[in-house]
Amino acid sequence: MKFYIVIPSHNEEEFIALTLQSLVEQTVLPNKIVVVNDNSTDKTAVIVSEFAEKYSFITLVNKISDAIHLPGSKVIQAFQKGLETLDSDYDFIVKADADLIFPANYFETIISHFHSDAKIGMAGGFAYIEKNGEFILENLTDKDHIRGAFKAYRKETFQQIGGLKPAMGWDTVDELLCKFYNWKVVTDTSLKVKHLKPTGANYNKTARYKQGEAFYSLGYGFWITAIASAKLSMMKKKPLLFLDYIKGFWLAKSNNKELLVTIEQAKFIRNYRLKKMKEKLF
Repeated sequence: MKFYIVIPSHNEEEFIALTLQSLVEQTVLPNKIVVVNDNSTDKTAVIVSEFAEKYSFITLVNKISDAIHLPGSKVIQAFQKGLETLDSDYDFIVKADADLIFPANYFETIISHFHSDAKIGMAGGFAYIEKNGEFILENLTDKDHIRGAFKAYRKETFQQIGGLKPAMGWDTVDELLCKFYNWKVVTDTSLKVKHLKPTGANYNKTARYKQGEAFYSLGYGFWITAIASAKLSMMKKKPLLFLDYIKGFWLAKSNNKELLVTIEQAKFIRNYRLKKMKEKLF
């Protein structure tokens, strides 16, 4: 299968070489890798250029944008910039972060999943972070969710869900829309990706209400938002985040923030979330 990888990057000189090295050492190589240098002020572009000189399938694209790191919008705008440089002659497309080390068989395994079932629309492994000298599971999400750091989409799925939304919640709405259109989302516990920088490490303080806004824009409604907020704040071991999330939800509602989904899709999402919650309770 033919696949392309797009890597948005902002000031990633510490990790980008490790990420690219793990990609050029894959048992099945990507056909193209586009690294989008999004307004970096360090040596990110220099490091990527050195790889591009060595490997013809790696390309550097420069983008100028606001330096403030808001979750969702900035990274997807950078992804989109990279996507615009690619043709559509691929079987699946990957959005990857610039602070990862992929196991050597990562994409060989992803390909085998896509080959195994034509209804698999998305596939991915699991993120591991370093703690006390060893890598442990970065346990922020359910086991059936693919982390935003490494998303692989079948082309037909990617096109049907309308690509990626430039807003926080993009890496949840993509999977929910997959379900809406009857695609399968597959996670593989054998694929352990080293995540070198903890999730959210660069988020600006202005992002504190964004999670609640994201829950609103996904069409969750208040009660599902409250349950999801409580769960996420406890998983992050920061209970007071719950209040920020709820405030963010009400801010979005009072401002009539536009949803990321249609009314029909929002209804499906609420029913799907309620069903999943009931399954866990009973």
